[in-house]
Amino acid sequence: MIPTSLVPLQPIVPGDPAQLLIVLVGVLLVILIGRLVLKIAWRLVTIAVVVVAVLLLVTTLGLL
Repeated sequence: MIPTSLVPLQPIVPGDPAQLLIVLVGVLLVILIGRLVLKIAWRLVTIAVVVVAVLLLVTTLGLL
């Protein structure tokens, strides 16, 4: 039995140009959706930091 570390890897790129186009479009969609999700996530994290900082400041000053 050959150890798996010695078995050559098969290429992932499909031979048919149409399949390659489909794969590339799929990768493009994943990247675009990921960018949109990260953009929303950054906004939520920024809002959360501001809210926690304001609440900390207000409770530290004894206004709440």
